[in-house]
Amino acid sequence: MSPRPTPHALTTTAGALACLLGLGLLTGCGSGADDGQSADRGATAEGTPDPGDGEERDEGDRGTSDAGPEADAEAVPDDGSPVLVALGDSITTGFDSCGVLADCPEVSWSTGTEPDVESLASRLDITRVWNEAVSGARMADLPAQAQRAAAREPDLVTVLIGANDACAATPATMTPVEDFRADFEEALGIIRDGAPDARLFVASVPDLQHLWEEGRQYPEALQVWRFGICPSMLADPEALTPQAEERRTEVRERVVEYNAALAEVCADDVNCRYDDGAVFEYTFTADDLSEWDWFHPSREGQRALAELAYERLGEE
Repeated sequence: MSPRPTPHALTTTAGALACLLGLGLLTGCGSGADDGQSADRGATAEGTPDPGDGEERDEGDRGTSDAGPEADAEAVPDDGSPVLVALGDSITTGFDSCGVLADCPEVSWSTGTEPDVESLASRLDITRVWNEAVSGARMADLPAQAQRAAAREPDLVTVLIGANDACAATPATMTPVEDFRADFEEALGIIRDGAPDARLFVASVPDLQHLWEEGRQYPEALQVWRFGICPSMLADPEALTPQAEERRTEVRERVVEYNAALAEVCADDVNCRYDDGAVFEYTFTADDLSEWDWFHPSREGQRALAELAYERLGEE
């Protein structure tokens, strides 16, 4: 892993976070959504990722065509490989994995192209990939992503989403489980309508309380978390009062409920594979966490996610 940030680097990172928070651009697990309504970024082929400077673009500056999948089909030549489409949030866009406040899809656990990550696509020898995940997305945004995925007639769709639903301002404003389930069912139905035979891999939502337990040991993490990353879990990260413990427990229990909904809905689809809680149970270490926000996966964390996914899918 690359060295942890120096005090100067931490100051720079904290300043950047403060700027974006002041502009209302950083929410939950990424920078691409406002109050759960992520922008429709169009389709981004992995070979032509969006410029990653941490800022949202106007709709005309996404690096893709408004004409839809057909317009950029030539970006990923048809070499006979199956088609993999990744859906989700900032974890799958590689946010803060390569640089501060920037997406880095080339290291995405699902569709990444960097050799050291060994993404799921590379492990499965899939070369035709699209990453439709959007930083900041919540489950309510998944049906729109599913529409774009279905239009590509995929052979495999990966889904990792839900952390932003739990990373609300307070536990009281987390996404209700009923809404979470309904939106996931809708998204799965959209994929099935457009790609009835596609395989679907669904990763569990990470254990946010474990991320707090790991990161709170490091002063750098405590400094960055003060700027509002996942406030339902990470607000007052040093507090060990009964009220703080109850708040964190409530968030963790909601994540458990989200994962139960994912498992139950996926079980009703013969071509859907849930990871059986592998991501939730994975014990992320400091090396697996972004050196800029101590929350998103680092390159090492992305590699770990890819390995967990492959363990579930690789032998099928």
